[in-house]
Amino acid sequence: MTMRLAVLLSVWLGTSGFVHSADPTAVEDPAPPKVAGTADNTTPPAPKPYARVKTNKAAKPLSKQARTHSWTGFLGPTHNGVSTETHLLKTWPKTGPAKVWELAAGDGYASPAIRHPFLVYPHRVGNDVVVECLHAETGQKFWEHKFATAYRDRLGYSSGPRSTPVIEGNRVHIYTAEGFLICLELATGRKIWQRSLSTEFQVPQDFFGAVGTPLLVGDRLVINIGKVGGPCVAAFHTLSGKLLWVSGKKWGPSYASPRLVKIHGKTRVLVFAGGESRPSTGGLMLIDPSNGKLELEFPWRSKKYESVNASCPLVVGGNRIFVSASYQTGSALLEVGKDLSSHKVVWQMPDAEHNTEPNQLGLHWSTPLIKDGYLYGFDGRNEPDASLVCVDLKVGRVVWREEPEWEQTVTVQGVEQTLTLSPLRGSFLQADGQALVLGELGQLMWMDLSPKGYKITQRSSLFLARESWCPPVISRGLLYISQNMRDPVTRTTARLICYDLRRP
Repeated sequence: MTMRLAVLLSVWLGTSGFVHSADPTAVEDPAPPKVAGTADNTTPPAPKPYARVKTNKAAKPLSKQARTHSWTGFLGPTHNGVSTETHLLKTWPKTGPAKVWELAAGDGYASPAIRHPFLVYPHRVGNDVVVECLHAETGQKFWEHKFATAYRDRLGYSSGPRSTPVIEGNRVHIYTAEGFLICLELATGRKIWQRSLSTEFQVPQDFFGAVGTPLLVGDRLVINIGKVGGPCVAAFHTLSGKLLWVSGKKWGPSYASPRLVKIHGKTRVLVFAGGESRPSTGGLMLIDPSNGKLELEFPWRSKKYESVNASCPLVVGGNRIFVSASYQTGSALLEVGKDLSSHKVVWQMPDAEHNTEPNQLGLHWSTPLIKDGYLYGFDGRNEPDASLVCVDLKVGRVVWREEPEWEQTVTVQGVEQTLTLSPLRGSFLQADGQALVLGELGQLMWMDLSPKGYKITQRSSLFLARESWCPPVISRGLLYISQNMRDPVTRTTARLICYDLRRP
């Protein structure tokens, strides 16, 4: 029997065995999980009112003309923060769109995943990771699945989940900060299988734990696990949880999620790898998702030890890749050859401690938008360095750089104060012909973006809380926003809030 046939039979029969590797050396699955049946129960329990959920005004009916979609993973159905939903509300009262419901959340930086009527949201409550499944429109509870966690963030940030759930059919996959990969039945919350990737692959805790959301490609989940000496990337079967292939040996786990793209018309996975290491290493990987073949590597990482790769790379024009990092790393545009293994650098831009020049650009973690040959993103490593930029992708030059600011009056403990606010390092969502922006402190904005400049057409302060880093989520005309920290003005604590953006 040939090795290839043995591998195929191993996967098909569900037996342990060797798996595909990016090099000729076969790799054995260190701990194939036990599988508790199949996810064939599609009948959920009746949703019930939930004590942690405060309901407000019911959402308006969906317009018959509205185009809608599910939001089954990080950055939505297009994997790049572009929503195809239409008939979205563009104006609202000063306080913001109408709230439908809000969940009192624990710790974490995870966004929800949605496949109507299910909304799945992992967060940390005490010493447990709690996976909530709520009705996306009403906030009523279908089920919860919880398990103990001992994770502690080394740098004092939240110790909850960072990764967005991944919904696939009647399964939902959860990836935790300490490296647990768990498959649950979507309708019921029953556990199908579970792995501890950090333990199995001997991956030490990185600066901020396991962060990148697994990428669903057909019947497999692609994860930048980042074992020292390899594997850097691995794929696991969604039904059995078994290892299918591994790829790369050089780089650790980054904070950017893998992306599914087309290069020269061929489906490939982009991984922007690189975690904690001495010396600091990392870069861009182009991988064939069918077998894990590593076709291209492009080193791109700060020389600083305390640095991260976190902004997702984007494809430009079918054969070019934009990659960017902060910490004095910079940005580059690569042109990939038709063989998918060769490339040339079209242009590079350095990143300074505080970028001011038209040839400086370093995106920290948010994913930029690309429209008509121009890139729009939030530049800068820290809050004081943040700016909104427009970049001409053809020549690699900042067309304009702005720091949007406005004044807002608030009352704190009976004292009225006037604050100067800004989006800082905000998050983008392209939807219904505009950019929907969530500022880092909780300001929601519709923006028009063009090479001539930006225009804020609607703005409201939803709350005033730091670390509002989760990108907005839209599904069926409803907007989901994560407030991750306490608001000192209203004294509200962490919440997942559902807003009504449905336009008649």
